[in-house]
Amino acid sequence: MLRGDGSERLGGTRVDRVMAAIRARIAGRTLASGAKLPSIRSFAETMAVSKSTVVEAYDRLAAEGVILARRGSGFYVAGHAPPFSLADLGPKLERAVDPFWVSRQSLDAGEGVLKPGCGWLPPEWLPQDSLRRALRTLARAPAETLGDYGTPLGLLPLRQVLGRRLAVHGIEAGPDRIMLAESGTQALDLVCRFLVEPGDTVLVDDPCYFNFHALLRAHRVRIVGVPYTPQGPDTGVFEQVLAEQRPRLYVTNSALHNPTGATLSPVVAHRVLKLAEQYGLTIVEDDIFADFEPEPAPRLAAFDGLERVVQIGSFSKSLSASVRCGYIVAQPDWIEALIDQKIAASFGTGRLAAELVLTCLRDGSYRKYMDGLRARLAAAMGETASRLKALGIMPWIEPRAGMFLWCALPEGMDSAPIARQLLAEGIVLAPGNVYSLSQSASRFLRFNVAQSGDPRLFRALARAMEAAPSRGGGVESGP
Repeated sequence: MLRGDGSERLGGTRVDRVMAAIRARIAGRTLASGAKLPSIRSFAETMAVSKSTVVEAYDRLAAEGVILARRGSGFYVAGHAPPFSLADLGPKLERAVDPFWVSRQSLDAGEGVLKPGCGWLPPEWLPQDSLRRALRTLARAPAETLGDYGTPLGLLPLRQVLGRRLAVHGIEAGPDRIMLAESGTQALDLVCRFLVEPGDTVLVDDPCYFNFHALLRAHRVRIVGVPYTPQGPDTGVFEQVLAEQRPRLYVTNSALHNPTGATLSPVVAHRVLKLAEQYGLTIVEDDIFADFEPEPAPRLAAFDGLERVVQIGSFSKSLSASVRCGYIVAQPDWIEALIDQKIAASFGTGRLAAELVLTCLRDGSYRKYMDGLRARLAAAMGETASRLKALGIMPWIEPRAGMFLWCALPEGMDSAPIARQLLAEGIVLAPGNVYSLSQSASRFLRFNVAQSGDPRLFRALARAMEAAPSRGGGVESGP
């Protein structure tokens, strides 16, 4: 847990905690090189410690060369500030429950490593024939397609196709309301650059996609979590947070929520939008899993008409993670401002990636591929859930579609040490607390059913659970 100033409250002496608070401020650039530290009296009040504790902490930091003491003037940050680290902006966690842990292990995984904790499909499940045909077509494209920048908004024919696809979900968006980005992650980054400032409060689901935490910390915002239920965010807590903390932004998935697989109900969607209007909240709806649904679920952007909802998406999950192409859907004046943000951040859009996505979407085989993929995922979902239940690992809900199962270990077990043990056996898991801002999901694991077919996974889980010590009581019952 962190204080409001970013300092730790996890163990150590009072002097250690004061020193950690100063280091966090320096790492986060709140105290720049040469900046004067707070007076001993004021910082003692801030940290709720004695002045002698602050004196000792400052003296130790000066001895380490972190700060300088100037007689009659006070203490100052010494030399150059250390390199910026996102880890310094968040709670000090074990690496097994760090928001970067799953991504790093999954992306670095070598040959033969199992990745039930990763968030994408196996390459052999993707439409490789369609991708190869598209690549052959692009090889014959005009020179400007192969070598020129894309337009600021992005490839018009692709934006037109996206507009027609959005209409299926009840979202009316012409090409002027759609801007292409390099990925879904860049789309969210650009929206944050436009809508929030350092120090603003941003609301997320608890649990939520772990990279939301990392990206928002990079924007130096204050993150607040709201418990997520099988129907959507807990609207009682949601309203309380809006009334008390006035967040600027809410980032969520409406359909096939990551990591839980839940889908927003119409009743909750209506309540969330009414509260957003009442409190001046803007909502970012990450719709990256839209194509995985057999039937479209409610979308906040559809109910709202893009007045205070921004929708983002990409094709990295359904088409290829190697094809980096995302998009932002918003009201036209916001799109105009986002164009400037995009030019500043990356200048133009990758034209080749956009052309490749367009070619694949226009290929008549894409619809058939998605039909087959949904059926394959449904079968894998049932098989994985059955094998996990046999081990005593219980799904939180049975998702209507998608690739994720959010599951609870038997009471008293912690997923982090189990994840560390299986990593030593070449299996990457996704422990629950990487998704939980409140760190209340230690019993949970997210399983990607498309990556969970190997029997080695279940044998290794059985061994790890048998060897795992019980923590005793006080274990949470839900995320």
